[in-house]
Amino acid sequence: MRIHWHRRDLRVADNAALARATPDDPVVPVFVFDRDVLTHAGPPRVAFMLDALDSLAEQYRDAGSQLLVVHGDPRSVLPDLARELGADHVTWGRDYSGLARERDAAVRRALDDADVTREAVQNAVLHEPGEITTNDGDPYSVFTYFGRKWQDREKAPPYDQPSDEALAAVDARELGDMAGTDRPTLTDLGFDTPEADVPAAGTDAARDLLADFLDEAVYRYDDRRDYPADDCTSRLSAHLKFGTIGIREVYERTVAARDVVEPGSDRDDSVGEFLSQLAWREFYTQVLAANPNVVTANYKSYERPIEWNHDPEALQAWKDGETGYPIVDAGMRQLRAEAFMHNRVRMIVASFLTKDLLIDWREGYDWFREKLVDHDTANDNGGWQWAASTGTDAQPYFRIFNPMTQGERYDPDAEYIKRYVPELRDAGAEIIHGWHEASLTQRRNAAPDYPAPIVDHSDRREQAIEMFERARGDG
Repeated sequence: MRIHWHRRDLRVADNAALARATPDDPVVPVFVFDRDVLTHAGPPRVAFMLDALDSLAEQYRDAGSQLLVVHGDPRSVLPDLARELGADHVTWGRDYSGLARERDAAVRRALDDADVTREAVQNAVLHEPGEITTNDGDPYSVFTYFGRKWQDREKAPPYDQPSDEALAAVDARELGDMAGTDRPTLTDLGFDTPEADVPAAGTDAARDLLADFLDEAVYRYDDRRDYPADDCTSRLSAHLKFGTIGIREVYERTVAARDVVEPGSDRDDSVGEFLSQLAWREFYTQVLAANPNVVTANYKSYERPIEWNHDPEALQAWKDGETGYPIVDAGMRQLRAEAFMHNRVRMIVASFLTKDLLIDWREGYDWFREKLVDHDTANDNGGWQWAASTGTDAQPYFRIFNPMTQGERYDPDAEYIKRYVPELRDAGAEIIHGWHEASLTQRRNAAPDYPAPIVDHSDRREQAIEMFERARGDG
């Protein structure tokens, strides 16, 4: 008998560890509520995870098995559970952050001491960190070269779902207080109910999203993915974060959608662009694996420290969506309402925080970590450091998003803005995109309850460039 420790692979299908189980060597599925991990979580993610666990438990029940729930430090509870069950092997999916690797190393040592064999398997990415490197064997710091190799590498197909007979039927009542099948509530775990409407979790929900996306939107992805009002993205990010659907399954089904269109056509290019986004996800994973300190430190070094602004009032206005820059405020309000934000808008609000408000990217990263349902350490950190001009393959410090032109270009009719900023619903798109230039009278007539811009973009752009030039040692 073996134990599989579920973490970021809350699924039965396309699961490398579960696929190895046999009727002669069945697997007991386990989830551990680890307080050390939960301290880094936000309410939306925990709510999504609990829903995903409910779905996972139902899949196991339908197969005649049970998902065991354990509370405590995995270094102690996993060896104890293995001993109680008579299990001689423990598997889990690899994770790549510094904290995860420290935890996993400690669990390996504890299992070794208990004479239980163990194995970490590849379940979260198509190509693990270290598989795609420069010719010198170093991790890539520029996506273009990484992405070309990623596209050319052969991808493993999805794993078969284990047979019902390969899933152990353990009576949790015989384990006493060691393990059970009841999952805690948010309150039990010390979290408040999220203010956002958290989407449904589980493999069925993920497959429905993927099917809808591949039916039509993926063929418009290249042209329309940057337009937030179009909703032309997959919305799979939270599912990939928690592994409610396997990345191998997503890749295989996406390639199948590409195979039915003419090679070299616009539709073919569009599917290719979506596949490129999957490569970006793995690029940032290998960056984090090679540089675990990027969670709190700049990837890119400057001659001097960057003189970030300390402005609690401006930071709060940004969090509340009250900056007076409509596209920024729409994004921040979408985040509060849905625990999600469109990717183009994520770039805009990150640029605004770091280049217009001159506030440290870590403040924004922490807020996203608290509020996003799809927060992923590698992806979010990579995105924030890109916007802040401190990361790998980052936006040059002198190229600064103009929030007004970004809004006008990607939300020309202000449809997205009006969806999330009700004060502007009766205003015309022209005045919304020209809000920074409107007179006091014009603003009062168009949207009396919406604030004036809290900073002048042109002034702050110059200040941002000067700030980075000082950090470079140029002034």
